[in-house]
Amino acid sequence: MPHLQRIRVHPIKSLDAVSVPEAEIVENGGLTWDRRYAIVERSSGESAAVESETRYVNGKRERRIHGLEAAYDLERETVTVSEADSDETNTFHLELDRDCFAMWLSEYFGYGVAVVRDDEGGFPDDTDASGPTVISTGTLEAVASWYDDIDAAELCRRLRPNLVVDDAPAFWEDRLYDAPGRVVPFEIGSVALRGVNPCQRCVVPTRDPDTGEETEGFRETFVERRQATLPEWAGEAWFDHYFRLMVNTHVPESSWNETLSVDDPVAVGETLADPNPAD
Repeated sequence: MPHLQRIRVHPIKSLDAVSVPEAEIVENGGLTWDRRYAIVERSSGESAAVESETRYVNGKRERRIHGLEAAYDLERETVTVSEADSDETNTFHLELDRDCFAMWLSEYFGYGVAVVRDDEGGFPDDTDASGPTVISTGTLEAVASWYDDIDAAELCRRLRPNLVVDDAPAFWEDRLYDAPGRVVPFEIGSVALRGVNPCQRCVVPTRDPDTGEETEGFRETFVERRQATLPEWAGEAWFDHYFRLMVNTHVPESSWNETLSVDDPVAVGETLADPNPAD
């Protein structure tokens, strides 16, 4: 039976993930600690509280983000950062040292940035389907096999999913969405979620997660093989293009404050009309 193998959260949007044994669903359906903080550009004289989605310092806009390595102690609420291939590390408390952390990042990027926080759902990539993203180990292994020098672990770092499901075949997660306007309810343990759509990928998965260098032909190979291997259970109405993989979800309010745990079983229900359609 499919079960939850890994829970991955990104405490700072666009930086490294950390695996946790369990995670609480917070307000708006995100996971506790996932993308709780974000790095944003800061113009001279602006308050550190100013944030804008169009000014995130992320892999879409800032290739140097790939040159940072981050490790976390969530119990102590600290992040330890370093530049790739450097032995020098710096540890910051994410609250008490947040301004110092922002100054360190500003020096690294060469322009002013701020580190902002949101406890009520964090800073999700998809604000309409802001629940945890889902993929199977079978999918990671299958897609990695399309490339000579990429394994499943590296592909996972490129795609940045929250929930990885084991004992499920390749592209199993394509069962978790239907046509636009419909959702697929499923449960992980006692937590109810709804699959919404296949995630539209940006430029980030095409790059080496350590160097930021573009992998030649990544997107072209992906699109060709994704179209050729799209399972019959996938909701094809979403595929105006085939650079889509992983599933975005919505978590109903009844599941807020519930907890997901590694090894929880996964059960898929029947498709239904979306009770929370996007505007």
